[in-house]
Amino acid sequence: MKAVVELKNVTKIIRGRKIIDDLSFEVEAGEVFGFLGPNGAGKTTTIRMIVGLIGITAGEIKICGKSVRKNYEDAISHVGAIVENPELYKFLTGYQNLQQSARLFKGITKEKIDAVVSLVGLTERIHDKVKTYSLGMRQRLGIAQSLLHDPKVLILDEPTNGLDPAGIREIRGYLRRLAKEKNLSIIVSSHLLSEMEMMCDRFAIIQKGTLVNVQSIASEEVESDTKTYYCDVDNRNEALKLLASRGIQGMKRENGIHILVEPSQIPDVLRLLLEHDLLVFEISPVKKSLEERFLEMTNDPGVAANV
Repeated sequence: MKAVVELKNVTKIIRGRKIIDDLSFEVEAGEVFGFLGPNGAGKTTTIRMIVGLIGITAGEIKICGKSVRKNYEDAISHVGAIVENPELYKFLTGYQNLQQSARLFKGITKEKIDAVVSLVGLTERIHDKVKTYSLGMRQRLGIAQSLLHDPKVLILDEPTNGLDPAGIREIRGYLRRLAKEKNLSIIVSSHLLSEMEMMCDRFAIIQKGTLVNVQSIASEEVESDTKTYYCDVDNRNEALKLLASRGIQGMKRENGIHILVEPSQIPDVLRLLLEHDLLVFEISPVKKSLEERFLEMTNDPGVAANV
């Protein structure tokens, strides 16, 4: 797939301090791309450079092949964005807010506004005043504003900030649907790792302004053949003692044990346990959560609280 957003060796220096250091990654069409990092890592600074709110010290950012530095108007015409919070007139209705936003672009028809309203699920409340909206509804109205001109890229900085679990789930569902139905590239910055895991296709982690890694949510990069497996066995102590006698590392977990083996060893492990009259109810690979992978890549157990 051709990249819709490209960052190549992007650097930002503010007052002699390097905030972003040689950052490079790409975002493809139709994917939700997570942007993770502890507070102060440079997430918002990077987003501000992508949308042109601050300049780039060195490197290149392209949107749909257009340079943000050299051809800003063409590049930014493909972008819809909410940086931090959507700016809304609370004394106007949702529809009136969209009419005000539509004045910024040429050719936004009533039919287009109605289509965007339907897309974000606000049809029943669009003529109510924004001051009566929940936080989730305001976020959806902000997203509707960002979609009026049919952008190729939607950039959201902390879109679920301050939302309750129902509101977070609601926003997550709309973003996944937008990416699929509109083939939209969505870049989401957030500190809620569990939500990013359910929302995103891929994620990038930055720390102290430097790219740590880019990975797919669905797959893990494995440096060795050894993997962790969960084994639900009736006698954990006996099973661990037996496996240790064969040089297999294991540890207790709730309702079972974790063992560290190569996939080809699983039949031998199962055979060993059964031959010693231990009941085995399940053996399955353990997939690391996004939080665990984040902590591994940043190599700082205390950093998760500040993501």
